[in-house]
Order: sequence, then C-alpha cells, then structure tokens
Amino acid sequence: MSADSKQPQPPDDGAATTAELGSLLLVNARLADGRTVDVRLVRGRIEAVGTAGSLPAPGARVDLSGYLLLPAPAEPHAHADTALTADTPGPVSYAPEEVRRRATEAALLQLGHGATAVRAHVRIGDVHGLGPLEAALQARRSLRGLADLTAVAVPRLLTGAAGADGLALLRDAVRMGAGVVGGCPDLDPDPTGYAEAVLELAAEHGCPVDLHTDGDDPARLARLAVMAGGLRPGVSIGPCAGLARLPADVAARVADQLAAAGVTVVCLPQGGCGGTERRGAAPVRLLRSAGVRVAAGGGALRDLANPVGRGDPLEAAYLLASLGGLTPGEAYAAVSAEARAAMGLPEVRVEAGFPAELLAVRGERLAGALSLAYSRIVVHRGRVVARTSAVREYCDSAAALDLPRQTRPERPDRPDRPGPGGPGPR
Repeated sequence: MSADSKQPQPPDDGAATTAELGSLLLVNARLADGRTVDVRLVRGRIEAVGTAGSLPAPGARVDLSGYLLLPAPAEPHAHADTALTADTPGPVSYAPEEVRRRATEAALLQLGHGATAVRAHVRIGDVHGLGPLEAALQARRSLRGLADLTAVAVPRLLTGAAGADGLALLRDAVRMGAGVVGGCPDLDPDPTGYAEAVLELAAEHGCPVDLHTDGDDPARLARLAVMAGGLRPGVSIGPCAGLARLPADVAARVADQLAAAGVTVVCLPQGGCGGTERRGAAPVRLLRSAGVRVAAGGGALRDLANPVGRGDPLEAAYLLASLGGLTPGEAYAAVSAEARAAMGLPEVRVEAGFPAELLAVRGERLAGALSLAYSRIVVHRGRVVARTSAVREYCDSAAALDLPRQTRPERPDRPDRPGPGGPGPR
C-alpha cells in the first residue's frame, strides 16, 4: 500500500471569500441510497441535485465516479493543545507558537480525514494562563476557508479559594473568543460546584457547555441533568465510559435523565483523552434507546493519553459499528449529523439548500466505506479543500498467484508485459 496525501495551504481571508462565490459541479456521485447524481455547489451551498448528466456545468467540475458522497463529518472532541506530542522528548512545550503549530497541523490532519469542523478543548490556567487558548484562536484564523475550529476553554479548578482565579480566567477566555466553556468536574474537589459554576457562566454569556466526565457517579450525573435542563444553546458531556460499568438499571435511569434534560453524550470509540483517567466506551445503544443524542469524537490525537490516536471520524464510526452494535448508517450519523448538532452547526444533507460540507469516499456502499476508505475528497464551503488518494499494487511473484487478479490492459511501450490472461499484476 502506498498513499499520497496533499493538503492545501491556508488561503488568506480574501481568497477564501472569493472561492466561495464560484460554482462547482460534482458529477457521477453515488449517494447512500444508491442513486447516482450530479450536485451543483454555489456560494458555499448545494444549489441543485439532479440525475447524472442533467445539470449544466458553467464552472469547475469534479468527477466522482466510483465515490460515495456523504455529508461531511465533524470532530466534536479534539485536544488542540496536546495533539501530536506523544513523541516529544522531555516536557511538552506550551509556548504559544508551539501550540499554534500543533493545533493547525492537527486540524489539517482531521480535515484530510473529512472533518470540516473541529471543537478543540484547550486547558487554561496554571503557569500557562491564556497563552494556549490564544494560540488555538490564532490557528482558527489561519484555517479560515479550510476548516472551522471552535475553542473550548478548560479551567483546572473552579471551586474553593483556588477556584476564584480559574473562574476569572474562564470569563476572560470567553471575552477573548472561546466559543464553548468546558472543564473536568471530576478533577475538582467539588465536582457539582464546578459544573454549577460552568453552567452559570455559560447561561450568562449564552455559550454552549462541554464537560469531561467519566460518568461513573449516577447521583452526580442526575444533579448535572437537573442543572442543565433547558440550557441553551446546549450541554455536552463525555466520554462517559463509566456509564457502562454501572448496573444496567442504574445506567438506564441516568440515560433517561440525560435525555429529558437534552444533554448530549460525546463518546470516544478510538480511546480516551487527557480529561479523564479511565478508558472504555460509553454504552451507546442504551443511551440511544433512551433518546440521548450520541455523537462520537476522536479524543486524543497522538498525545500521552493515546499515542496512536488517528483523529479519523470514519474510524470512530467503524468502531461504533464493529464493536458498539450500531448499523453503518447510525454509526456514520454519530460522526456527522449528531456531531454537527452537538456542535450547534447547521444540518447537512445532500439536497438543495443545505451547506456544501461534503465528503466523497471511494466505494459504493457506506459499510464498505467505513471498512476501507482510504481515498477521500473533502468539500468545505463549496470547494475542494483536501484530497487523499491511495493506490494498492501487488508485485509479480509466485506468492501473489492466489490473490484476486487486478488486470490492466497491455501498454504499447511494454510489449514484453503479459496481458490480462498471463501472470501479470495481481
């Protein structure tokens, strides 16, 4: 297997705006329902969807023959400040320039996988203050036109004497540009007080809430559900692997409470993250059956919490289908429709009028795409922003004789090469 992946360079703001004004025609795209269609994108939205060959192409066009076209996934749980640090010798640097570089590179890796929007958790406080957050916001600006990055401010402590500084920093973080308030209640001496402080500040500023919790304390989750009920624009918690360790009847009761409060659970099928100390997977089928919105994220991306994290939404969906018992459609929805809803983003469908946030993957069916989707084309705001292509070749050897044949026509410049019937490429 050899793979060649090229990522475009971030354009300046003017270039991104100009590109969004153009039109792009995607031809011969296969949809999840089996139809083959042409899709015209104009000004960052889907203008028309028609049968193959039915739409005129006044502008650029991309042939998607052999590709499955899907709504683009989103990444609801990344860690921009620690990404790509697993192999760092010595202490990890949190110098703003280093954090900005890592956050940008991580977002581009996730974009190459298909995630056109990323919610990135960033720790604030301690000796680093708001420096890492400012670096993440700089990365957001440099990524404009390629991907949308939203920063989540994560203070360490919010209760007691030490918590006063954390609360002041969290207010400053919101004023600076953090789009979401978050944190790790489980690590505070008063987890309920921590969650209450975050929810009050979020209500004051009209911000979403995204909290790390293992979810192994049903009483604590019940109190959180009561406090979060009705908060707009919304509350997410995760990874909640501890719910799977509770007795079934207790976990079911908690799930009902979370559903009634409108709390979203963001699970991390690929592994944990630095915000929680324990690993495992949330009981996604139990949560879904109770009516809880369940989104799936990547979590740690090659940091100490998961040195081999990939940040690939399709891998997260694959794990939900192979280990979590979801259908391929349900699993993909967890990283696309449900993830976007958890992040407060507009719904995406391959229909006229919806945002042109799309992912084309090589394959004919969703199950196959989740199983083996190497080649991908990513569309953000109506233009192609990333393309990954993979080529597999089998060598000419006796060991390859029993492999399925992948024939190719004779080349005029290679008259000595065997044709389709001979012992050529496999």
